Amino acid sequence: MTFEFATAGRILFGRGAVRQVPELARGLGKRALLVLGRSGRGGDEMAAALEGAGIPSARYHVGGEPTTTMVDEASALARGFGCDLVVSLGGGSVIDLGKAVAGMLANPGEVLDYLEVVGRGMPLANPALPSIAIPTTSGTGAEVTRNAVLDVAGKDVKVSLRSFHLLPRAAVVDPSLTDGLPPAITAYTGMDAVTQLIEAFVGNAANPMTDGVCREGLRLAAGAIVPAVEDGSNQAARDAMSVAATFSGMALANAKLGAVHGFAGVLGGVTGHAHGAICARLLPFVCEANVRALRRSPEGTRTLDRYAEVARILTGDPSARPEGVADWARRVGERFAIPTLGAGGLEASAIPAIIPSAERASSMQGNPIKLPADELRAILEAAL
Repeated sequence: MTFEFATAGRILFGRGAVRQVPELARGLGKRALLVLGRSGRGGDEMAAALEGAGIPSARYHVGGEPTTTMVDEASALARGFGCDLVVSLGGGSVIDLGKAVAGMLANPGEVLDYLEVVGRGMPLANPALPSIAIPTTSGTGAEVTRNAVLDVAGKDVKVSLRSFHLLPRAAVVDPSLTDGLPPAITAYTGMDAVTQLIEAFVGNAANPMTDGVCREGLRLAAGAIVPAVEDGSNQAARDAMSVAATFSGMALANAKLGAVHGFAGVLGGVTGHAHGAICARLLPFVCEANVRALRRSPEGTRTLDRYAEVARILTGDPSARPEGVADWARRVGERFAIPTLGAGGLEASAIPAIIPSAERASSMQGNPIKLPADELRAILEAAL
């Protein structure tokens, strides 16, 4: 058995942890690029706190999914301001952009030089600038991952910039920053975290380290995701989902994902639909297809046992079968009113062109069993 495990240099967790950011920053740099979401929520307070620690900052707002163009723009802004530190305060899109910028500020050229499939695929040779990632949602776990998912202008596709160098120097996970999230965002991001935990656990690159964080992350999410969505003031549920999301990031960074995410990257680029909503909608159909295929495979028993374990964790039923994962995902998706892919912008006529791109996606390679094109198409048609 061989495996490795890498995560952020430090993880600070707890309500009020965000107050430690200025002191952290003081030890990492002198001038910061502060990456924020469209609304800039929390930006004034963070800029003032950094200024109080003697660290002036320039701000860059991420207005939607991060793109290669945004990375180049933000990198130019940071160079002009003399930044030697990146602080990202926001959801997964904000943190991914911040990580990409930290990488580009320490390496020559444009971000397309370092992207696979659509770019030159060069490795990031130099360590990224120090970065601090502060999530304000409980979903992607981007604060502890080594990749940044980017939309490529004019290509209708999302591609990951990948390197160990992109791991943040510190992840500051303060659940209080998620307290005001609307139910829909809480649902979408929470289901993304659950999907990542499931796919990393049943996938073909699982290892003992990721198994541990997946089991605990699923246990926490099973009891917390519904209360967090339906009662946003439930601090215990918010705290549990923050842990689960960070664990999901650790898992995906050190084990592969699966068909849900293989589809999601392509669908996000084609439709612009929210990533977590795509994952939540696809999850039951992908789980059903995987379990059916595993039952037909002579080597499927081990992974079927893993699906059964996930079903027991999610449902609390000690006799749950592998099919229970899809059943749980369907029930929760209906309870949260997760939109169909059609409502999210997918047209049936686009499905044939999506399949080849999804088959090439890196996440699809982690699926526990290879699904043929006709089954992949059936999944998308069922989720329309």
